[in-house]
Amino acid sequence: MPSVAAKRRLFREMHREGCFVLPNPWDIGSARWLQGAGFKALATTSAGAAWALGYPDGGLPLDAMLSHIRTIVEVTDLPVNADFLNGFAREPQRVAENVRRCIETGVAALSIEDSTGDRREPLYRFDLAVARIRAARAAIDAAGGEALLVARSECYLTGHPEPRKEALRRLTAFAEAGADCLYAPGAATREDIAAIVMAVAPKPVNVLARKLNGLTVNDLAGLGVRRISVGGAMARMAWAGLIRSAREILDEGRFDAFEQATPGSDLDGFFAADREARS
Repeated sequence: MPSVAAKRRLFREMHREGCFVLPNPWDIGSARWLQGAGFKALATTSAGAAWALGYPDGGLPLDAMLSHIRTIVEVTDLPVNADFLNGFAREPQRVAENVRRCIETGVAALSIEDSTGDRREPLYRFDLAVARIRAARAAIDAAGGEALLVARSECYLTGHPEPRKEALRRLTAFAEAGADCLYAPGAATREDIAAIVMAVAPKPVNVLARKLNGLTVNDLAGLGVRRISVGGAMARMAWAGLIRSAREILDEGRFDAFEQATPGSDLDGFFAADREARS
């Protein structure tokens, strides 16, 4: 198992050139499988973690989220980027304290977003949002500065009337406040993605694989995107299978959906070999 410092150095290097996909496991098994499949880094998903533990996205308490993040970090050889929502706090000082605790889990990076979780005021006001990123940066620097800070602006996902304009304003300010990587989940057109990449260059940009209108990894790489994450999509795919088969049983009294399930022997074979390799 590589050291935490080695994982952080590797992750930083991965952001210097090229483009990579960052899948989001939600438990130990999915983390181990994604590593075994050949991905080079992982990210937690706040939504996937919450659903697995019976909460809505954003409802998992801080201590439970930190425990989940630590679990994912400790079961993989790969660098892990933590989806740390809004830092579980409003005020910059509390954000900094929670970031310090997240860094202690061994993550190679963490993201802080500007979403409040309040539909009446979905985004923190601009000055406060920037101050929160500055506080997160200070906390990471105080911990040695090895972990990356990803700053997210949620303009596209919260219904802002001018998402591109406001995301550009916020992301450029976040970059100046010390963010290492910038991210506006929901940006999905070539024009918007290219504008974000240009605005924060040379700092790397993350894109969420959500409603991308057919854009591929190669397309995004050509636009200058450094990394692509899938958020809670893989967890939702797993839930889709469960819900579809359950509904078929309840509504039709049939079990046909099970014919599409991954064979247990395939999973047993993977995890047996994985356990042997780990031991």
